[in-house]
Amino acid sequence: MPRRRDIVAIVLIVLPWTLLITVWHNSAITPLLEAQKDGRRDGHSNPRNIFAFKDSCSLQNQGIVEIVHTEYVYSRPPPWSDILPTIHVITPTYTRPVQKAELTRLANTLLHISNLHWVLVEDSQRKTPLVSRLLHGTGLNYTHLNVETPRNYKVRGNTKDPRIPRGTIQRNLALRWLRETFSINNSRPGVVYFADDDNTYSLELFEEMRSTRRVSVWPVAFVGGLRFESPKINALGKVYGWKTVFDPHRPFGIDMAGFAVNLHLILSKPQAYFKFRGVKGGYQESSLLKELVTLSDLEPKAANCTKILVWHTRTEKPVLVNEGKKGFTDSNTEI
Repeated sequence: MPRRRDIVAIVLIVLPWTLLITVWHNSAITPLLEAQKDGRRDGHSNPRNIFAFKDSCSLQNQGIVEIVHTEYVYSRPPPWSDILPTIHVITPTYTRPVQKAELTRLANTLLHISNLHWVLVEDSQRKTPLVSRLLHGTGLNYTHLNVETPRNYKVRGNTKDPRIPRGTIQRNLALRWLRETFSINNSRPGVVYFADDDNTYSLELFEEMRSTRRVSVWPVAFVGGLRFESPKINALGKVYGWKTVFDPHRPFGIDMAGFAVNLHLILSKPQAYFKFRGVKGGYQESSLLKELVTLSDLEPKAANCTKILVWHTRTEKPVLVNEGKKGFTDSNTEI
């Protein structure tokens, strides 16, 4: 009898816990099952779950694999204001292994700028699919142009001939496009800036240049063998010279990334272009600016040229020795 009482006591203790655990388990898993059924019924489910489900099916179907390709397009509309002047950013570019990386980095910066129009000019006979796809995917306001530099002006091999004006003909095409597109009498306020694709830009720089009345200037880092080059500013806040080692007596001893021009001034001076022939290395900027302003007209920005807001950070050329002559990786894969 005592043994029977012990058995009854154990049953009375265990049975309620068993029932409680069973009820809890059913109530916890039922919503998950219902959600999974609803998801399949509606045609929506987590992409990660879709991939896992297809992978398990492929194993059951003797190695038949379904590959899913997803395309991501950055579709956020760029910020725009009817009050702010438009910044027209002119960028020459050319085909090379790091081109897409350089343009992606620059595009990611430009996406933060209100009222921005990107004029991208390829040094090529035709617009390349790589650049066309990249521009389409950014969501930026852009104009895509192309013109090929004549062969006798192109850099050959590893020679660094300062007489070869890389990007000059592309910048000039962009200037011509602006003059053909905008009327001097009816165009909205704007600023023109020449932004190469191998530089790094602070967002503050674009807000600094937006108020340019004629030509604004600022320092540029990592150029001319110096930590930075800069305009010299006197006590009255006027430019009177240039802090540079390379030919400091140039009319405008400034880097391409170190100035911006009011759009109205560009439109009012149709003869102002970068000179393509007969210009010494380092004088490309002067050949344009001499047609637009004098030294006293320049407007110092970046806290009277005491702040660095742009850096000439060229991307290191990638070492591809293991590719060989025929190529080790798939040449059709866009990098």
